[in-house]
Amino acid sequence: MSEKLKVGIVGGTGMVGQRFVELLDQHPWFKVTAIAASSSSAGKTYEESVQGRWKLATPIPEGVKQIVVQDASKVEEVASEVDFIFCAVDMKKNEIQALEEAYAKTGTPVISNNSAHRWTPDIPMVIPEVNPGHIEVIAAQRKRLRTSTGFIAVKPNCSIQSYVPALHALLDFKPTQVVASTYQAISGAGKNFTDWPDMLDNVIPYIGGEEEKSEQEPLRIWGSIENNAIVKASSPLITTQCIRVPVTDGHLATVFASFEKKPSKEEILARWLQFKGRPQELELPSAPKQFITYFEEENRPQTKLDRDIERGMGVSVGRLREDSIYDYKFVGLSHNTLRGAAGGAVLIAELLKAEGYIQAK
Repeated sequence: MSEKLKVGIVGGTGMVGQRFVELLDQHPWFKVTAIAASSSSAGKTYEESVQGRWKLATPIPEGVKQIVVQDASKVEEVASEVDFIFCAVDMKKNEIQALEEAYAKTGTPVISNNSAHRWTPDIPMVIPEVNPGHIEVIAAQRKRLRTSTGFIAVKPNCSIQSYVPALHALLDFKPTQVVASTYQAISGAGKNFTDWPDMLDNVIPYIGGEEEKSEQEPLRIWGSIENNAIVKASSPLITTQCIRVPVTDGHLATVFASFEKKPSKEEILARWLQFKGRPQELELPSAPKQFITYFEEENRPQTKLDRDIERGMGVSVGRLREDSIYDYKFVGLSHNTLRGAAGGAVLIAELLKAEGYIQAK
């Protein structure tokens, strides 16, 4: 690309916003030109606004340190400076919905890390390798919002990335029942151990709202577009438990699954090895070359060792074996703030740009 698209990060001072800043530094297609946050951060440089609150191991990129943070509620001002935005704000659901629609109505595409619009019928919720076709519903959304260029697309819950891709590669064997327990990092709550000392040497067997998301969102991802709306799939039946564990990054899942047509272990491993999606076909900048990596070792994948596979954008799987109650069981792992949050949203933006949905204003 001769000229990079101009990007705004709305909610740029939080943990996910910081990940966006980090990932977009030196991005081949996109350049951060605006950062917006709450009114308390507005008017400060980005470096000043995150002083004492920078949560990543890497330093603040030089290119954004002197960007003056804007008030996210001043939609027209922020939108006038960018071609599209990423949104990762901490607000009430109805406030997020209104804010994202306001940006979209200015003609600005919105790639959201928030959960507020995941069930809006004409807003696609996308894992780019799994359901890229859902972006076609954007045409209907634009008509509703009365804009020719603006729209909203959302990223799904971070926990499901650890097992949905592995199951998606096996969909033609028709999974009927899935039991998944997820063991989720504290960064999924926007925290580190300094912020949350109670998590040291501790496990908390509850994450508010997470189990419903983990059971229902895969069905929407596997759903279909009917009458200008995404209708969720009726199967498989999924039940989950979501548990907070004392690790910095990485969501691990233990999964049990039964199938209408039980595959052999060799067939499953072949599907995982060979699976490629639209991002791999298009060779998108953030796409992992090997989307699903299987470990033969009995003690892998491990969160600390394997969460960064393919720059944190790959999914790791291991311990595939037959089960005495279900057909098979396995372990999955994904990086929750890369594949599961900011990185997944950047990949969605790359897909939408490549497919012509995001262009320079």
